[in-house]
Amino acid sequence: MALVKTPRTGFVYQQLARTIEQQIHNGVLKAGDRLPSVRTLCREQGISMSTVLQAYLELEKKALIESRPQSGYYVSYWHQRIAPVPDTSKPPLWTESNEPDEIIRKVYNYIGSRQGTLLSLGVPAADLLPIPRLNKAIVQALRDLPGSGTEYEEVQGNRKLRRQVARWAITWQGRLSEEDIVTTAGCMNALSFSLMAVAKAGDTIAVESPVYFGILQLARSLGLKVLELPTHPQTGIDIEALTAVVKTGKIQVCLLVSNFNNPLGSCMPDAHKKEVVQLLDHYGVPLIEDDLYGEVYFGASRPKSCKTYDESGNVLWCGSVSKTLAPGYRVGWVAPGRYKEKIIKLKMFHSVSSNTITQEVIANFLENGRYETHLRRLRQTLQANSFQFIRAVSEYFPEGTRVSRPQGGFVLWIELDKRIHVSSLYESALKQKISIAPGRMFTLQDQYQHCMRLSYGHVWNEKLEGVLKTLGRLAKQEL
Repeated sequence: MALVKTPRTGFVYQQLARTIEQQIHNGVLKAGDRLPSVRTLCREQGISMSTVLQAYLELEKKALIESRPQSGYYVSYWHQRIAPVPDTSKPPLWTESNEPDEIIRKVYNYIGSRQGTLLSLGVPAADLLPIPRLNKAIVQALRDLPGSGTEYEEVQGNRKLRRQVARWAITWQGRLSEEDIVTTAGCMNALSFSLMAVAKAGDTIAVESPVYFGILQLARSLGLKVLELPTHPQTGIDIEALTAVVKTGKIQVCLLVSNFNNPLGSCMPDAHKKEVVQLLDHYGVPLIEDDLYGEVYFGASRPKSCKTYDESGNVLWCGSVSKTLAPGYRVGWVAPGRYKEKIIKLKMFHSVSSNTITQEVIANFLENGRYETHLRRLRQTLQANSFQFIRAVSEYFPEGTRVSRPQGGFVLWIELDKRIHVSSLYESALKQKISIAPGRMFTLQDQYQHCMRLSYGHVWNEKLEGVLKTLGRLAKQEL
């Protein structure tokens, strides 16, 4: 029976690719098996040659099949040799904290030099961003804005931008209006205002472990205690562990990176998000949701947010374009629910208003359809990159290495043999002009010394393959 495109199933080539991928994972097609020829599939499925070739290209990007000249397409051996996924983290509870300031300082000092290969920087490379279009949009914003953008915006933020953010929330079934949004200087600024609105010095905040080091630094700078909870690299925070600590009454706020956590790449299933929202609402614990990576998904549709299930205004949903469009523009936002007036007051005290010109630029980009076109290309590139990185790590790194399987975002979490101290590996890699992010950066506890985070937000090429090969060799030498 011929494949037919529907809104639910997607394009025909995607359907065909998914069908073959499922057969490979189920063992119907085994490593070394020859796939039907392009002409055979065209005849059997009643589809065009370009459709079949596009489906095969998708499977090649995932390293599931390979092309052999003058022979055809075969199921690759790579998918059977991929490194396993890391286990659920087991951070120590209620222990003394120790900030990894020295490691963070070293990593970011090197990033500032812009030398070598920055696998430590969790943002897309400039080559993956629509910079010429953004430059044109700046010129247009200068023409359109009162005073060419020199005037203050209202404290709540650019109205057009807030309207567009609310419109985009439809993709995750968010029920927002422009009046529900407050703009900020990037997502970290949104998280900062949110924490100040719902917590005070001495309070305890529950987070995933490992978690983005900026969140840890922010919490400690506000005088908050941090409780790191077990987290699975695919499904996110351990619901049972979170439930247990919430019931003790010892945490006052929870902050979760719900979609494609940095650095694990985990994405909470919808059922988990709903359960967490209801749990925290029942016990009166505010939930700050960092949804910075939600638009960078590799599946058929954007995952929902915790905010999707918020009925009482207890979720403060934070986002930005810093990881998808323009990191340096510092354009972000928060939908703070019942804490809106507190957030607006904090913004007025700390910054008066947001950047007038960059808000207008991003609002126009979201409004005219350019953003979705850019995101489609970015997602395809990043997904292909993630497969290449996983393949290379599995091939070049020491035996026993584990690597995450992100379904979105920019980063891989890698666990090496516990005899390898990544701080030492970091120094060795730096001599080869390769910068990595040691796992110790992403915790306040004495853990993840044998782990690292790598960013695949680069343009894939032979040079990058060589960098990963070198990094794998250096890791083996650490043994």
